[in-house]
Parts: sequence; structure tokens; C-alpha cells
Amino acid sequence: MISVNRLSVQFGGSALFDDVSFLVNARDRIGLTGKNGAGKSTMLKILAKQQQPSEGEVAIQNDCTLGYLPQEMHLRLGKTVFDETETAFVEAKELEKKIEYYNEQLATRTDYESDSYSDLIVKLNEANERYNMIGGYTMQADIELVLFGLGFERKDLNRLTDEFSGGWRMRIELAKILLQKPSVMLLDEPTNHLDIESIQWLEDFLKNYAGAVVLVSHDKAFLDNITTRTIEISLGKIYDYKANYSKYVQLRKERREQQQAAFANQEKYIEHTEMLINKFRAKASKASMAQSLIKKLDKIERIEVDEEDNATLRFKFPPAPRSGKVVVEAENVAKRYGDKTIFSNVDFMIEREERIAFVGKNGEGKSTLSKIIAGVESHEGKLQIGYNVSIGYFAQNQAEILDGEKTVFQTIDDVAEGEVRKNVRSLLGSFLFGGDAIDKKVKVLSGGEKNRLALCKLLLQPYNLLIMDEPTNHLDMRSKEMLKTALLNYDGTLIVVSHDRDFLQGLTGKVFEFRNGNIKTHIGDLQEFLASRKIQNLAQLEVKTQANGLKKEDKEKLDAKHEHEAKKKQEKELKHAQNAVEKSEKEIERLEKLIKEMDDNLLDPVYYQEALKDNSVFERYNELKSSLEKELLLWEERQAVVERLQ
Repeated sequence: MISVNRLSVQFGGSALFDDVSFLVNARDRIGLTGKNGAGKSTMLKILAKQQQPSEGEVAIQNDCTLGYLPQEMHLRLGKTVFDETETAFVEAKELEKKIEYYNEQLATRTDYESDSYSDLIVKLNEANERYNMIGGYTMQADIELVLFGLGFERKDLNRLTDEFSGGWRMRIELAKILLQKPSVMLLDEPTNHLDIESIQWLEDFLKNYAGAVVLVSHDKAFLDNITTRTIEISLGKIYDYKANYSKYVQLRKERREQQQAAFANQEKYIEHTEMLINKFRAKASKASMAQSLIKKLDKIERIEVDEEDNATLRFKFPPAPRSGKVVVEAENVAKRYGDKTIFSNVDFMIEREERIAFVGKNGEGKSTLSKIIAGVESHEGKLQIGYNVSIGYFAQNQAEILDGEKTVFQTIDDVAEGEVRKNVRSLLGSFLFGGDAIDKKVKVLSGGEKNRLALCKLLLQPYNLLIMDEPTNHLDMRSKEMLKTALLNYDGTLIVVSHDRDFLQGLTGKVFEFRNGNIKTHIGDLQEFLASRKIQNLAQLEVKTQANGLKKEDKEKLDAKHEHEAKKKQEKELKHAQNAVEKSEKEIERLEKLIKEMDDNLLDPVYYQEALKDNSVFERYNELKSSLEKELLLWEERQAVVERLQ
């Protein structure tokens, strides 16, 4: 579907890619990985035709459509969430206007026997068939299915996009791409602004998707659950394996070990052969043998060991000053924005050296409570910070609020004090800003590089309470591992807001779940929390929350009511999905019949010779074939939905 041929990209005299080639095939699930700054986002831009390479070409099949989600974008404002998402159906909306026009003409005209009237009927039938084929009749249901899956609620659909944060607007753009159903999806960090439940929904969607997917993500679990192929960009080259990320890492390690062993054996052989050549050269009787060995040595194909970029973060947090036993205590804390209540009646206590994960859907107040504890957001109720507590706060948009006009060095040097200021270059080096990189302006850094710089600022003084709000956004795998190691070795109190399951696993010993305007405490790490949530259905958890304080018989009635409603909803969705499958099957049958008729006609030599003179016959034939192929993919996708609901 996409062919990348001998691609090279030059930046400032150095090569980001050098002579890179690979294919993207139908139904591929490719994880594009590599260190921050390796060129992953650049590669996606080139595949999406948003950027031109210095050399080489990207060839895309004529019938191949692309859906591209960049890391940063500007969404149009002034529309509701539903209306903005509906813009994904450009062709369907145009067909709606045509169908309306044709119906209006047929209703008002009286020239029933005329050719133009018959032509209108044909055009109406064709428009209706095409509208059905591209999902026009299920458009509203599909929009709601995707938006709800990505975390929106029904009440959000009529709200203006202006009211939502950048993360939620990104979800709208992602929804539009999913609904467009392109041949190839190019997704750059699609999970950065998603909560855990939305990520799990997106995983299911992408696993069942009929087209190809190429994605950049630093969420190891997300990559492992979706991808079946990994392309790593490292030092200007690519390494392509038919395996998910974890398996790829293992295979790549084994490959390098084999290369190193073969290289060592070859070096021994060459050394031994050169010794014989030098020995035989000294004797006239052995001169021909020496020449033979020289020729043999010249023909050897030298084994090369794949280069490996071993540069990684090297840092640890300063020792935490000792605080009082109680670090944070909350009593009846609430947060409201106008008439909207984020949470209320919140009570909790955080003790010294506790490690807590904040999890829950976006909009439930995780970042808001982080800001309240950090003292940058107002609140109602009582929240007490303990004795001798010093707070280090890493905001979710920390990287965005850096001054883009300052250099990397100035960013740290301007806030460093005392002994630290003498070691700014060394500190930046440990965050992979060495050599000329310290003179780069912040505005030209990649998302991951900005995040590293923001983390570096956090080390400029010791804290005994670290609040980290989505610290792994844009960080590559190695940088995340080093950050996790540094946090595991940190001896203070830790609060982490994150949707990255692999990063959270084993890092914390308590989970604060933000749900329905309150906070529920779970003892244990994230894996234990997720296991309990899967055992107890999410809908049942909501029913239990609503049923608190009711009598046993009332609870049972409420449970039965919700179970009945859930069953009815599922039956409705299943019927809707089965109808969509049936429509696809009828369309496939119709197209196959038309193609067979044309095949039979083309077997007639006279008809075939006439067809050769009229290109429209073969154009129509190819259109039918293409439509059949697309309808088969659509049927496969709809059938997968039916099977999932069943």
C-alpha cells in the first residue's frame, strides 16, 4: 500500500535517515519506535505527505487513503463536539444533499416519461447505494460509539469544542480519523491524552480494524497489545522485525549477540590467515600460496555488527529531607467550576514515603487535585500540608510552558543556585543534552526533549513530596525506564498521575480511583487494581455506587433494572450491527452479480473488441472491482463488531 524507497532526510548537515526502505502492507500493525529525536514523527509526516524527504520517494497506491494524527494540531472552534466529529463523513454529507435534491426534483416534476426523469431515478438509486455502502445510514450511531469509547458522555455531544482542553480536542480528531476508516492510519502518540479505560477501548478498535495501522507510542503495553511488526529508527537506520515491541527487543538482542560472535570468529580467522600470509611471503616456494590466501581474504564479506545507540538518561533525585509523618490530609475537599462539580466530600490522608497512583477517566479531577495539593489551584474544604513538606510539582503541560526563546542551557542556568550552577553542563549531559545541543532553542526541541528538560529542572533542589502529572508523555522507552528507576530509588513521598500501565506497574503501593465525583482508595499496585476492575464489571461498580444507602430489596431491584437496561442496550446494538452486516452482504451480492455479467459479456469476442474502443467499459469494470474490495473490508469490520457484541 505504501512503498518507502531509499529515503534520506538531512537536517543541518547531518542525516536523520540515510537510504531507508520498507513497505507498509494491508492489515499491517506497525509500531514505529526509537529514541526521542530519532525521527519517528518526521517519518510519519513523510508517509502522510506532510513533509518531503531530502532524497528518495514514498509511493502510495492510487486507491489508498491516509488518516494522520499528529502530536500537535489546531482544531477549528465554534462547533459542537458532534458536529465537528461529523465532518469526518465528507462524502456522506455531500450524498445527503444530492439525495435530498433528487427526491425534491422527482416530487415536483411531472415529465414522467422523459429521459431526464429516468436519469434522475438512476442517479438517486446510485446515490442511495453509495450512501449505504459508506455507512451513511449508521453514521450517527457510529459517531456516538467512537466518541463514547474515547471517554465522551452524551451530555458532551452538544457542547462547543471551545469548552474542552487540548487533550479532549485531540480525542475529537482521533475520533474523526477512526470514523473515516482510511486504508492506513498514521497515529503519533494517540494515547498521550487518553485515560486507561479509553486506551483499552482504542486497543480493541485497532486490533479489529480492517486497514493498516502505523503508530508511534511510548506505551509498551499498548504497542504489545496491538502491533505485530516493529520498525525501530536508530542512528539513521531502521530495524524491521515481524514481532511486537517486547518480542522485538528480545530478537534484536539475540541478533546482535549472534553478530558479535560471528564477528569475533571472523576476526580470529582473518588474524590467522594474515599470519600465514606473512609467514609464506618470506619463502619463495610458498609465494603462490601467500597470493592465494590474499585473494581469498579479499573476497571475504566482512561481518558488521549493528550499531547501537546506548546513550540514555543518567540521574537520580536528590535525597528527600525528612518530613512529618502526615504529608497531606484532606477533609471534605471539593472543587467546582461555576455550576460544574469536579469532585466533592473528598477525605484522605497521605503519609510519609507512601507511593500513590491517581487513576480514572479524564475530567474526573486527577490533575485538578494534583494542582490543589501543589498549591496552584483553589478549593473548598480543608487540605493541610504536613510539617516540613517541600513539594516538587511536574505539571502535565510542563514541557509546553518552557520559554521557547531560551536555549537549553539558559533554561537551567537561570534557575540553578549554589553548587548546582557550577555543574549545569554536567547535569544537562546526564539528560542527553551534550555538545551543541545545549545551545538549541527550546522551541525547536521534540516533545520528548522538552519533557527531559522539564525533568532536569525538577532536580535543581531536593523535595520530599513529588507530584508527577503525566511525566512520561513523549518520553522514549529508555528514558521512561530510567525515570521509573529514579522514582523507585526516590526516598520521599510520591504521587503519580499516569495512563501508562507499564510505567505505573510496581511503582506505587496504593491507587486513588477518581470516579463519579469522588475518590476511592485501593490498596495494592496498578495490576491488582485492574484485575479487580475486570472481575467486577465497570457497569456493576457504578450500580453499586448508586445503590449505597438503599435497603437490600431496593438494591436488588436497582441491580435488576440496570441489568435489564444494559441487556436491552446490548441487544439494540447487536441488532443494529447485524443490520449493517446484512446491508453489506446485499451490496456484495449486487456487485458480484454486476461483475459476473461484465465477465460474461467480455467473453464475447465482438463485445470485447467494442469494449477496447470504449475505455469507459473497463473503467466501470475496475470501479466495480474496487467497490467490491472495499465492501468486503467493510463487511469484515462490521462482522467483527457483531462477534464482539455476541
